[in-house]
Amino acid sequence: MTNHPLRIIPLGGLGEVGKNMMIVEWRDHIVVIDAGVMFPQNDMWGIDLVIPDFEYLLGKQDRVEGIIITHGHEDHTGGLPYLLREIQAPVFATRLTLGLIEVKLREYGMLSRAQLHRIDAGGALSLGPFKFEFFATNHSIPDGVGLAIDTPQGLVVHSGDFKIDYTPVDGRPADLGKLAELGNRGVLVLLADSTNSESPGFTPSERVIDQAFDQVFKEAPGRIIVTTFASLISRIQQVMNTAQRHNRKVAITGRSMEENIRIAQELGYLTIPRGLLVPLSEIERLHPRQVAIMATGSQGEPSAALARMARGQHYQIEIVPGDTVIISAHAVPGNEEFVHDIINRLFQCGADVVYEKIAPVHVSGHASQEEQKLLISLVRPRYFVPIHGELRHLKLHAWLAQQIGIPPERTLVVENGYVLEFDEAGGCIGERIPGRYVFVDGAGVGDVGPAVMRDREILGQDGVVIAVAKVDTRSHGLHERPEIHSRGFVYIRESEDLLEGAREEIERVLQRSEPAETRKAAESRVRKALQRYFYQEIQRRPMIFPIIVEV
Repeated sequence: MTNHPLRIIPLGGLGEVGKNMMIVEWRDHIVVIDAGVMFPQNDMWGIDLVIPDFEYLLGKQDRVEGIIITHGHEDHTGGLPYLLREIQAPVFATRLTLGLIEVKLREYGMLSRAQLHRIDAGGALSLGPFKFEFFATNHSIPDGVGLAIDTPQGLVVHSGDFKIDYTPVDGRPADLGKLAELGNRGVLVLLADSTNSESPGFTPSERVIDQAFDQVFKEAPGRIIVTTFASLISRIQQVMNTAQRHNRKVAITGRSMEENIRIAQELGYLTIPRGLLVPLSEIERLHPRQVAIMATGSQGEPSAALARMARGQHYQIEIVPGDTVIISAHAVPGNEEFVHDIINRLFQCGADVVYEKIAPVHVSGHASQEEQKLLISLVRPRYFVPIHGELRHLKLHAWLAQQIGIPPERTLVVENGYVLEFDEAGGCIGERIPGRYVFVDGAGVGDVGPAVMRDREILGQDGVVIAVAKVDTRSHGLHERPEIHSRGFVYIRESEDLLEGAREEIERVLQRSEPAETRKAAESRVRKALQRYFYQEIQRRPMIFPIIVEV
């Protein structure tokens, strides 16, 4: 033991679903676990992605021993390009995860300078004072690992995203024996995935989807279009297997899915019989009952292939009656409206749509309550920290841990930024480091903040009004009647009385102006007067831009 505490700091993924990122720190040594992204929520107007706030690491670049990625999903890898712009540190991941990371870094023009190193389940790695052991886990993507971290203050176990699947599609079960062995060695703290802590029982095996796919493929009268996460390699394998059984050729649309399938095939994680895959351009020559299409867009992303089909804007595929669309994914929190809109549009086009609420075409990749209990029972930690989930998930997971013997004072529930410290005296929750949502908007990273979000919300809800008044510099009176222009506020032809009243309000305000008054002060008075006027008349608060032109 040592007098220096072990510090564990979540920078993302605790209090939310997505942008998972964790720091393990002892003295001058730091290891980063995962660097993900989060889909924007409904009130994040125009935002493409949300990434963790890396500010804590800035100025500490020389202390970062490495970045370990537990698996290949975007909520664990998507922030890497942004992190590596700030932190030049080696990245460690399993074979498939590295392949997916390479695709991403190549897209950002960063692959040539990245330091990528392979790890394997059952292997080990030393980084500074930390010794890592990697154990196999089940999830909705192959090659995921959990971490056992031997630190100067004791053994830390990080579950990664996990479920316990006794019949996984890839044939690689979770290493329950390793978990039991870690428990026998004595675990200081367990950091465990909480995503499904509201779900009782066990999460079904991926194998149950085969039967549902078979039923749909057997009964569909025309083409079948399947959408799922582009990184869900095991689900893609199931679609390929089902298509082969039902004599359908498979075409792919969506760049990320095409790239991931290519990488997974090259690395041996995806087996596709020769002749099964065909170019998208060839499906028109096949009978509809011989066609299956895999598409991106399971989260309703506006630019993805499925959304373009639903809007009639896909360059090659038009949804027609007789098509069957399978949405083999669960809507990530915040994306429900987008997904529901796509489903409605597909129905409008005449397609049959099959999704998880009406058929078992998707199962979660996360452990339900009984699996969560099993993990805790095997590892038998001294302290328990629920990770990966909204606060309700974390609280419920902590309650589960207490039900099977972890004392309440040793279940530490924290959100992003709170520092967990462990030393000879035990574990405690320390200070909270500053943190925020970092928005990615086009090529901009972090240049859009709460003020811009508020402006976008106002523009989106109540529109904008531009008031132009020309003032005579000699007489200080109005040179001509004010002009009113609006967008997203009212229909001008039907609201002339309202806008005429606004002109009169501007005239009234500017008639009281003093010769020494600045243009900025006059514009401020016009803005306040119009805000008051519009709210009194129609209870709306548009964004108002007064412009005073001196002539």
